[in-house]
Amino acid sequence: MREIENVYIRNLLKSIKMFRILLALIFINLSFAQQTDKVDFIKCNALVSPNHSEKSIYGDVVYEFKIKKTIDTIKIDAKNMEFSGVMINGKSVKFKNSGKTLDLFEGFKKGKNKLRFSYSAKPKQTLYFTGEGENLQIWTQGQGRYTSHWLPSFDDVNEKVIFNISVEFRNDFPVISNGTFISNKYNSKGNLITWNYQMQKPMSSYLVMLAIGSFAKQTSITKSGTPLEFYLDKNDVTKFEPTYRYSKEMFDYLEQEIGVKYPWGIYRQVPVRDFLYAGMENTTSTIFAQDFVVDEIGFNDRNYVNVNAHELAHQWFGDLITAQSGKHHWLQEGFATYYALLAERHLFGDDYFYEELNDYAEQLKRASKTDTIPVMNEKASSLSFYKKGAWALHVMREDIGAENFQKAVKKYLKKYQYKNVNTDDFLEIVKDLSDYDVENFKKIWLEKSGFEMEIAQKYLSKNKFMDEYIAVRKTKKSLSELVAIMQSDAYYPIKQYIIYQTQSLPFDERKVILEAGLATKNIQVRQAVAETMKVIPSDFKGAYETLFADESYLTKEIALTNLCVNFPEDRFRYLEQTKAIIGNNDKSFRLTWLALAMNTIGFSASTSNNFYNELVDFASSNYESSVRQNALELLLQLHPNDEKIIELLFKATVHHKWQFTLFARTKIREFLKNNEYRAKVEQLASTSDITMKELYLKFLNEK
Repeated sequence: MREIENVYIRNLLKSIKMFRILLALIFINLSFAQQTDKVDFIKCNALVSPNHSEKSIYGDVVYEFKIKKTIDTIKIDAKNMEFSGVMINGKSVKFKNSGKTLDLFEGFKKGKNKLRFSYSAKPKQTLYFTGEGENLQIWTQGQGRYTSHWLPSFDDVNEKVIFNISVEFRNDFPVISNGTFISNKYNSKGNLITWNYQMQKPMSSYLVMLAIGSFAKQTSITKSGTPLEFYLDKNDVTKFEPTYRYSKEMFDYLEQEIGVKYPWGIYRQVPVRDFLYAGMENTTSTIFAQDFVVDEIGFNDRNYVNVNAHELAHQWFGDLITAQSGKHHWLQEGFATYYALLAERHLFGDDYFYEELNDYAEQLKRASKTDTIPVMNEKASSLSFYKKGAWALHVMREDIGAENFQKAVKKYLKKYQYKNVNTDDFLEIVKDLSDYDVENFKKIWLEKSGFEMEIAQKYLSKNKFMDEYIAVRKTKKSLSELVAIMQSDAYYPIKQYIIYQTQSLPFDERKVILEAGLATKNIQVRQAVAETMKVIPSDFKGAYETLFADESYLTKEIALTNLCVNFPEDRFRYLEQTKAIIGNNDKSFRLTWLALAMNTIGFSASTSNNFYNELVDFASSNYESSVRQNALELLLQLHPNDEKIIELLFKATVHHKWQFTLFARTKIREFLKNNEYRAKVEQLASTSDITMKELYLKFLNEK
């Protein structure tokens, strides 16, 4: 009975705690809503000065705002900042700094007001300082409500402001921010320049950005006259064309397809090292990951085309109109994903478009086994927001027709431009223009979890390639039939599928399929041949060696690995043949080459040692996290107990990129289960400097 009472009390206390949390969240949301109802922040003029060596920022800010209704306290989001010189309408005022907000409670009046203050901060997130010397970079990532870590602003996306950002920094680095570049000029502090940018229209705070680095620039102009600016690191100037390939064409297409002129006057894009995601649609100024900076060969392995189109589409869907809350996030990500696919359809054709849609459907079908949260839920997965959202729009576009869909989107954007929206705002316009059953659509695609694969297949079957692809997968084909398909003009994914599905066949039977695959001269099909031949018969050696000539670093890497394993007597020759290849940004080819070369007869001991040292250097902070992780994965296989490797692995845990730190933490915990490894780390902890000692002990002392 006592235990039952204890359980009851614990459950009651848990319920009370949850109620308090919910009440607090409701109160927070209500307070934000109440503020936007009563106060309208109109414009922000900010002069900011980031300091790379101190990893800090300070600034002078002027906000123009209007009091619409009586309000006791005005809050500006500001995480862990210090304030001085706070004035409203020219007079000093008292204020409260909660550590999360700047609270103002005196000096303002009904109507227009002007707020001034200075601030300083050492952000732990959102504003990132990377590299050193001429390789330094400073950049931001503000989505969803994080700009307030470096600029006093508004976490509530419903507060839209005209942001004019000026940035003071060294004169040897270009500075990029939102809007039109107005001027840059030397100031009285010697080697500093102030870069001035100006916006004309309001946006949510999470879209404010800055990027500083050793950038080169190229320009273009669209059919409608919008200036385009493309940036790359000065060391990558030979990669402008393949990196930004199709940019102007996609811009022209999306502007025409959406039916609303690009709303921001100028559009620029800049890659930065160790960006947290693929890209971010800051208004007028997209930041994207350095991994998408490619040369002619790298373009075939991984390119920026889809991300480019996706972030551009966000300039309308997300920036021009912004979802009121996370529940309606699909209005941003679903639209951007779908319009990126439409842009790729324009470039690469219907078969490509439907193959991508099918891939989305397959992903969603697999995920539906465990993903039980519908699209219209702030806790929905990225897969749901992006790809199920895109599928929903495709179904709607097919049902009501492309013309009606375009009319609805155009009216939706015009009606709610520079405002916030919810799902019903869009669906009401669709219903008015087409008499579409939006309630049924909403129920099936937005409010119901899982994925309607049977419905999706009806839309996919409108494409001839998809019919052929499904037929190959569903019906058993004879060897001669498969060979005939391989030799036909069938779209390449069908041929890839055949190669993967025939892996279990004896080589003598499969040989004709492999030969047909190589004869296609299609990079993806030939790569499938490379991947599926772990064992290479000697009479196929010459044919397999032709893969070295493919315009794909990934294919070259697979071929090198398999040939070295199958023909060790030719290993030195293969390595000599490929020694000048570095590969893509993640240096994967070079890293694989080094790992193979270290254990190859023909290289001297000193040369092999140099190879090892080069591999270790790739795991250091001199390189991006993608390179470091690839290097560490190899080194942990080769020499996990090397003191250098242990130190580099532990240092990886303090990187700003969560994906990299997760890898490092997981590996450390795995290796610490080994007594020899743990003893080695304990020894290092006893002899290292205080910083490394604390890092070692942090993991050693974990329970």
